[in-house]
Amino acid sequence: MPTHPRSPSNAASVLILHSGGTLGMDPARRFPSGLEPGEYLEDLVSVVPELQELASIQTEILFNLDSANIGPEQWSQMSRRLDAERESYDAFVIVHGTDTMAYSAAALSLALAGFGKPVVFTGSQLPLRAMRTDAKSNLLNSVACAVSGKLREVAICFGHDLLRGNRARKVHSSHYDAFHSVGHPPLAELGIDLEWNEDALLKNPGPYQARFSFDPRVLRLPIVPGNDPQELLGRPHQRGVRGLVIEAFGTGNVPSLDRRWLDWLAREQEAGVLIFLITQCRSGPLYPGLYKTGQELLDLGIIPAARMSPEAATAKLMLCLAHPDLDPRVSLAGE
Repeated sequence: MPTHPRSPSNAASVLILHSGGTLGMDPARRFPSGLEPGEYLEDLVSVVPELQELASIQTEILFNLDSANIGPEQWSQMSRRLDAERESYDAFVIVHGTDTMAYSAAALSLALAGFGKPVVFTGSQLPLRAMRTDAKSNLLNSVACAVSGKLREVAICFGHDLLRGNRARKVHSSHYDAFHSVGHPPLAELGIDLEWNEDALLKNPGPYQARFSFDPRVLRLPIVPGNDPQELLGRPHQRGVRGLVIEAFGTGNVPSLDRRWLDWLAREQEAGVLIFLITQCRSGPLYPGLYKTGQELLDLGIIPAARMSPEAATAKLMLCLAHPDLDPRVSLAGE
């Protein structure tokens, strides 16, 4: 049996939940079949014994999926597990694949609004046992941030940044700094020291209210010049769509000369489809009232989703559809 470093008797307790992703994949099985989940993460501390120098660590394999296969069903499962263990641990780390990490982090931040304890998502671009892996540093940084005493929200720790979970986006498929924060500064920058941005932290998470259901009948729809939505998409509500995330140009504009988009959106709105408006831009404000084309969207009753990322807007729309008591215009967790 391996001997692991012992945690100090007063160390914070951290539950690491493994959901899958590259970090736990087996590098020896990369070719010819491609990377797939490995089996050695049941005792993560044996692979990264330094974790026990930071905290008292418990690990659990919640499921072991490529993150391309993680969605609302797994968000609910993760949320329920965290809710059940909320009083048992000081902090939580979720190992997750990078492809949909931003969706999951946004979803859990909203589903567990007011959770009041650190929940840090992390993963890696290379498996934990691969040469030059980023997995070890990401794990250690995640636990260090989680037990710092400063964090009270859902975050993503990756590369050199700690980001608000519902503001993060994956922006590079292979770089170690793969995530970027939309419209919000990093919560901390990770170098020799953890350099905290105190003003960026969620100060008052509010009362805890867990909600575990998501309605997945939501479409993300970027506006494309020249597209006729009626011709290409028909009537989405007739096929069961209940929510649309419209990714508009610039500050929140859509083509308006022939009114194809405006009339199509008005029909979907009248049919009971809940519609969020976001921008296709990576940075800058959403301000649909600045131009006439955007103001017409507001006049239809379409909801401007401020500077929410597409992932956060999608997750919030799914949550609001499943919980009609929620006001989609009210921020739940700094989104």
